[in-house]
Amino acid sequence: MNMKHYPDTVSNPDFSSLEKEIIKFWQENKVFEQSVGKRSKDSCFVFYDGPPFANGLPHYGHLLTGFIKDAFARYQTMLQKRVERRFGWDCHGLPAEMGAEKELGISGRTEIEKFGIEKFNNHCRTSVMRFSSEWEKYVNRQARWVDFHNDYKTMDKSFMESVMWAFKQLYDKGLVYESVRVVPYSWACETPLSNFETRLDNAYREKTSKAVTVAFELLENPQQFKSVCKLLAWTTTPWTLLSNLALAIGKDIEYCAVLVNGEIYVFAESYLEKFISHCEQSNIPYEDCNIKLKANDLAGLSYKPLFDYFKDTKNAFRVFVADYVTGEDGTGVVHTAPGFGEEDFYLCQSHGIPVICPIDNSGKFTAEVSDLAGVHVFDTNDTVIKKLKEQGNWFKTEQYIHNYPHCWRTDTPLIYRTMPSWYVAVTKFKGRMVELNKRVNWIPNHIRDGQFGKWLEEAHDWSISRNRFWGTPIPVWQSDDARYPRVDVYGSIEELERDFNVKVDDLHRPFIDTLMRPNPDDPTGKSVMRRVPDVFDCWFESGSMPFAQVHYPFENKEGFESADFITEYIAQTRGWFYTLFVLSTALFDREPFKNCICHGVVLDVKGQKLSKRLNNYADPMEVFDKYGSDALRFLMLSSSIVCSGNLLLDKEGNSIRDVLKNVIKPIWNGYHFFTMYANADGIKAEVCKDYQSTIDRYMISKCFEAVESIQTSMNSYNSQEACKILIDFFEVLNNWYIRRNRERFWKSDLDQDKTDAYNVLYTVFYYILRAAAPLLPLITETIWQGLKYEETSVHLANFPQLEKFDSQLIAKMDLVREICNSAFSIRNTFNIRIRQPLGSMIVYHQFSYDSLKDEYQEIIRDEV
Repeated sequence: MNMKHYPDTVSNPDFSSLEKEIIKFWQENKVFEQSVGKRSKDSCFVFYDGPPFANGLPHYGHLLTGFIKDAFARYQTMLQKRVERRFGWDCHGLPAEMGAEKELGISGRTEIEKFGIEKFNNHCRTSVMRFSSEWEKYVNRQARWVDFHNDYKTMDKSFMESVMWAFKQLYDKGLVYESVRVVPYSWACETPLSNFETRLDNAYREKTSKAVTVAFELLENPQQFKSVCKLLAWTTTPWTLLSNLALAIGKDIEYCAVLVNGEIYVFAESYLEKFISHCEQSNIPYEDCNIKLKANDLAGLSYKPLFDYFKDTKNAFRVFVADYVTGEDGTGVVHTAPGFGEEDFYLCQSHGIPVICPIDNSGKFTAEVSDLAGVHVFDTNDTVIKKLKEQGNWFKTEQYIHNYPHCWRTDTPLIYRTMPSWYVAVTKFKGRMVELNKRVNWIPNHIRDGQFGKWLEEAHDWSISRNRFWGTPIPVWQSDDARYPRVDVYGSIEELERDFNVKVDDLHRPFIDTLMRPNPDDPTGKSVMRRVPDVFDCWFESGSMPFAQVHYPFENKEGFESADFITEYIAQTRGWFYTLFVLSTALFDREPFKNCICHGVVLDVKGQKLSKRLNNYADPMEVFDKYGSDALRFLMLSSSIVCSGNLLLDKEGNSIRDVLKNVIKPIWNGYHFFTMYANADGIKAEVCKDYQSTIDRYMISKCFEAVESIQTSMNSYNSQEACKILIDFFEVLNNWYIRRNRERFWKSDLDQDKTDAYNVLYTVFYYILRAAAPLLPLITETIWQGLKYEETSVHLANFPQLEKFDSQLIAKMDLVREICNSAFSIRNTFNIRIRQPLGSMIVYHQFSYDSLKDEYQEIIRDEV
């Protein structure tokens, strides 16, 4: 009986069970730690792992990102780079606070303050990591290697101190300021949002609004008119009319006048057709005055306030020319409420009109609007329209369907309102960001000058403060007496302990709010330095991740490097990628990363996002148990989703099953064929690169070519192409080499010819398994261990050194295969059985058939 050198294999194994055995082997033998530890710290490949929130289970989007991260981290490790993969957690911000509010049965600032900020934040602290152990299970099962034991959390004191340092640096550079501006505001969360948060996925949703056309009565008529004259303005937010303070017109718009019931209505010429249509449908008599007006005829005129709430406002209720007014939409006259519109704000500011914003933190009118105080603004539209009708200012109401920004956490429509906030002066250095962006290799490459490049060119100053509780505090202390102004900005715990003479163990609220001291600039000694109540936007924290995770500059003073590679889904061009760029440019004048993959989104077969509500996806753990994780990994890495396309994933897992059948099973078949016959013959194969047989030399050359092509693709961050090369290679190995050489394995003589055939397979696996390991880490590990190569794990081996191969030999044999495949295709088309001999076959090809030696021609005759 022959000695078996390889494990017995079956033709149809349970791949999921095999994977679990490998994962157990990795954990017991600390293979991940070994793979990092054996690479020199002098040859690092820097990888940034964007921190997710741990307040829910991972979904397919997280798995996709993880597969991409892991594939290229493994690849670079096999190139003998040291790739540290420290995992991180986003802990602060709205996701944590909204979850805590729901669990505690409270809502809004008032109820949180009544409950107690300390108790509320303690609940956030414990609940935010609730799913961390589940995350670890998912990540381990997907065969993704990360360092959970040395993870960082944005709520760690060390991380928060680095964030404070960053703010102080920006402040000292004149790149941070406090200002009252119009910001997108979430009344449900009672906090402002940054402008880029309104550009995230699904931020804009379809909304039906009651649009109203309103008639503003002029107190001073244009010279041509003696009758009552009214300007028509159109708005989708009737509630903002309560604080209207001005009207804006376009400098290049031509206005017309129409007489209706003894009153003259003035509006843009482009609106005339709609005006007439409404009059005719509503049986309203009208007469065109045939008078054209220019902006100069209307500019500076005063009009009667719609409501009395703010009738005494200085410099208000006049008509102004504004560049942003066009005649394309609406009436060519824009209602202006400086408390609720950015353009409105600046227009009124330029004309000395005070800003009025009569709503509270929850979006309800204040006592300034006495009869509607305590009513949410969105619930007042009908009342406002009713008032307009009673006053004779109403002209038309219509249902208007439009895309409108919503809160990314609560799905409620936002309000644009004036609020004080702290800003990063992005506009001061956005030109430099555009320059640095040119250095980045984006995948796909059109992102550089397209979606991301254009976003940088149009960047606004960034609102970074939030009126919330659970977050890194804005480290600014201000005098509470305006007569003795002073501002102190702190960038370290040491500075806080020095000035406040107290040990700082926690930087969170409410402890940080208790730090007060007398104002050094107040000779009376009565005023006190108090911290501003805001906390940082959690996006500022995630943008600080590169330096804050290592507690720079308080530790690791030698610095840190820009990332060689990062990846997230494409919407992060307006999220994490952007905040990284802002802070890296402002603080260090360098690009934060060198290579960036922007991947797409996993959808269901109908193109809908995966959601619990639609019940249109399977639990990933169930998929792993049924098909294994390599199959899902390969499906994603081989898809255009890696290059910002989308992947349609059926709930039943048919597409994953197809990968198992068409990719992983063929790889296993080649391995199973080898072990079955090698054990039967007692063969112990060797790695050998030199052979006499043409087909052996072809197979070895084909392997070396595939390895080189995979390396080229992975160097270009193109896993899609690398996967295709792997599929094509195993098609050649199984359906050409093994099929055509079966008799060499079957024959009884254990001669050199038979030994060579085994050695070819053994050598091919030795090279291709290492090249494929980043793409299929589990099945390659199983086969590698079964074939008993020198390294105990394929992931401890280096990527194959590129070997010379015979490109002419490959071209000739590939042509032979192409001819044979074409012949098989023709047989199928005309229902000619494979065993039925062909009388003749004519081949038309640019490659000269005469260049094929008799050996190749004989293969063709034998095949077809």
